[in-house]
Amino acid sequence: MQIRPATPADVPAIFHIRTSVTENQLTTAELAEMGITPASITAMILASPCAWVADKDGQVVGFSMIDPDTGSLFAAFVLPVHEGQGIGRKLVKAAEDALFANHPVAWLETGKATRAAGFYRHLGWSNERQADAGDIRLEKRRP
Repeated sequence: MQIRPATPADVPAIFHIRTSVTENQLTTAELAEMGITPASITAMILASPCAWVADKDGQVVGFSMIDPDTGSLFAAFVLPVHEGQGIGRKLVKAAEDALFANHPVAWLETGKATRAAGFYRHLGWSNERQADAGDIRLEKRRP
């Protein structure tokens, strides 16, 4: 398995993964309502290094994305059949490395009572604060 920068050719796989997850599941229509479309993700990827994919035997099985301007981890998702294999940890590490190159503190928001929250806490994200609608904000400092 290889973690590599995402390219525009990976955008269909990114959307497949994002709409296939079991927690925090959203449809392509719901993502579009939030402004998250294949065109917007392609534009982000072309604008700056902001996304990474996990390529396993030629198949993209996970991805992570950041907002390099705000210092946030925007997304990290793995296909359910590939969970528990350390892929998410490696994707988050790639995102953190990019964030910490330009920010002393990175942040993310996730549901308070989700598996994702536990996952991020396990990876050292802390300083929990309440965010919108049951979400929490977690931070991680540059090592």
